[in-house]
Amino acid sequence: MKILLLSAYDAASHRYWREQLEHEFAAYHWTQLALPPRYFNWRVRGNAMSWALQQSDVLQAGYDLLFATSMVDLATLRGLIPALAVTPSILYFHENQFCYPATHQQKHTLEPQMVSLYSGLAADRLVFNSAFNRDTYFSGVAQLLKKLPDQVPAGIVDRLSQKSLVLPVAISLPVAPQPQKENHGVFELLWNHRWEYDKGPQQLLAALQRLPSHLALRVHVVGQQFRKQPGEFDGIKSLLDARGWCGEWGFIADSQHYQDVLQNSDAVLSTSLHDFQGLAVLEGVASGCVPIVPDRLAYRELFPAEFRYQSFCSPSDPITEQQISLEADACAAAIETASKAWQSSKLSAAPDIAALSMDSLATSYRRLIESTAAVGISPPSAVTIPGHSA
Repeated sequence: MKILLLSAYDAASHRYWREQLEHEFAAYHWTQLALPPRYFNWRVRGNAMSWALQQSDVLQAGYDLLFATSMVDLATLRGLIPALAVTPSILYFHENQFCYPATHQQKHTLEPQMVSLYSGLAADRLVFNSAFNRDTYFSGVAQLLKKLPDQVPAGIVDRLSQKSLVLPVAISLPVAPQPQKENHGVFELLWNHRWEYDKGPQQLLAALQRLPSHLALRVHVVGQQFRKQPGEFDGIKSLLDARGWCGEWGFIADSQHYQDVLQNSDAVLSTSLHDFQGLAVLEGVASGCVPIVPDRLAYRELFPAEFRYQSFCSPSDPITEQQISLEADACAAAIETASKAWQSSKLSAAPDIAALSMDSLATSYRRLIESTAAVGISPPSAVTIPGHSA
């Protein structure tokens, strides 16, 4: 089988997913095209033109299946390349353009949302990495359609829903139960997200400020960095240095070093306003870290309530200082509780996420690929994520 995979905004999680698919299903013949993750608005609107006029020969090489990320302007691309109009297609949603932190709404205006909607209508199958992603996409589409002045066909959301399913990005790290971690004398806390506003650095700083200064703690703040980053990271570094809590700091390029940090950490923390599956947290959990996550986003379907602290900050509304303060209190309390449990050797084991391993998901991916390529066969059932019935 010949498969064309297109990634229009090839962020780290998108690259992780597509490379994993090619590795797992090496028996298929893959052709992959990816565009760099920069100039968001241009990339989302311009990818079809860029590819159609620069990669025409590749796009017209004849494929049994087209696999595209949701950043791809699939409707326009299929119009510009007629061969792709008759190629069965899967649109994979790592995220959607309807659910982003309010402060960044100016980056996610009508244009990207309409591209996402048109691409959904043009695709044969829509696949989401979480039920949260699926539900917020449908909700966002419904709200958008209500704002349009006239000539809006009925039943659009139902039409999209009928060809949709949930199939997470597989976690490639070992998901077997981890051996008891060595006690290093301090509670090792990991925050391993992109250094951007939507990952909640303001909430992280506020939570760390509320922790008792005498706590036996080491905090690893790692993850992808950019030329511009929120100013809160300067405050976080100063606080950690002042209290002697600073562990690893900054992006870890060496994969083995990063794995060692995961393995040596006791808990993995999220303060995110935007996580559609939470791969960074899942990497930590796969390595035996206990999750400490907000009670929102995809985390409600991933982890039992004991691992979620109370959420006050909504990703879809402007956040107030009071909300940040209340959530920081809840987050700090969860960290302190986990630290005390660790000190007394009563820290819960990391939740079992074996259902998210490629070993568990490979059959569903294979059925999706083969059933879509053979148009007319019923799609596979949605995958049930631990702790949630999709």
